Amino acid sequence: MITLEEFNRRISGGQPLDTVGVYKFMDAMSEEARKITFLLNSSYHTQEEIRDLLGDLTGTEIPESVKVFPPLYSDFGKGLRIGRGVFINACCHFQDHGGVTIGDCSQIGHNVVFATLNHYLEPEKRKFTHAAPIIIGRNVWIGSNATILQGVSIGDNSVVGAGAVVTKDVPANTVVGGIPAKIIKKIPE
Repeated sequence: MITLEEFNRRISGGQPLDTVGVYKFMDAMSEEARKITFLLNSSYHTQEEIRDLLGDLTGTEIPESVKVFPPLYSDFGKGLRIGRGVFINACCHFQDHGGVTIGDCSQIGHNVVFATLNHYLEPEKRKFTHAAPIIIGRNVWIGSNATILQGVSIGDNSVVGAGAVVTKDVPANTVVGGIPAKIIKKIPE
């Protein structure tokens, strides 16, 4: 089995996730993340308790200004980074193997999906995956039921409309929506 550092090097190098050691590592991390998220989602917790459980999940200290309404789902955990003043509404899903960074003061609506893994198109390689990070800038608002795909960056102060599927980078100060998401308008600075 590999280490978290080796896994992260593999991700940042764009390498396929296709070895027995990688699979075993991903399975172990998924088991740990599921244990923590089951605890988080199984009963009422104060915001302080939620932040403590998120700290266990991510391996980082979660700022006191973060507010989360469970349930929250993560299948990796150690790739999730949450900035100050972030709000995450109920039923969000983080497939964070490739890394999901949420910038300060961002707001995430109900049922948002962050998907950092993808399969290869070639049938002979389809069972393998590859990952790329998702970067959410500062003061971003992501509407309910949006899906953010691997490798996407969303610029500061932008808005992702409810139900959008974001497949490409979103410039700062921009509203996007639709499937696939397209620019609707610019936000005056």
